[in-house]
Amino acid sequence: MKRIIQAREVDESQVDEWVAEAEAGYDVDQLRARWGRTPRGTAPAQVIPVRLTTDELAAVMARAEREGLNRSEAIRAAIDEWTHVA
Repeated sequence: MKRIIQAREVDESQVDEWVAEAEAGYDVDQLRARWGRTPRGTAPAQVIPVRLTTDELAAVMARAEREGLNRSEAIRAAIDEWTHVA
């Protein structure tokens, strides 16, 4: 039986190596540290769905591109600026 992972064939010796590694056990804390995105604070961040019109999103994306930011970074920067004014 062929084993294919990411379009590459995995031979029996590699499978045996992975089995031995798993049977020896993993450091769960080390594995957890690799999961998910890098934390932004001391607690997990919340995902907040927001509805934007086509024009609003286009404006966000235009400014993000000018400033070399991705969409999330641009929205966080806008929120940060707005909350510091209040």
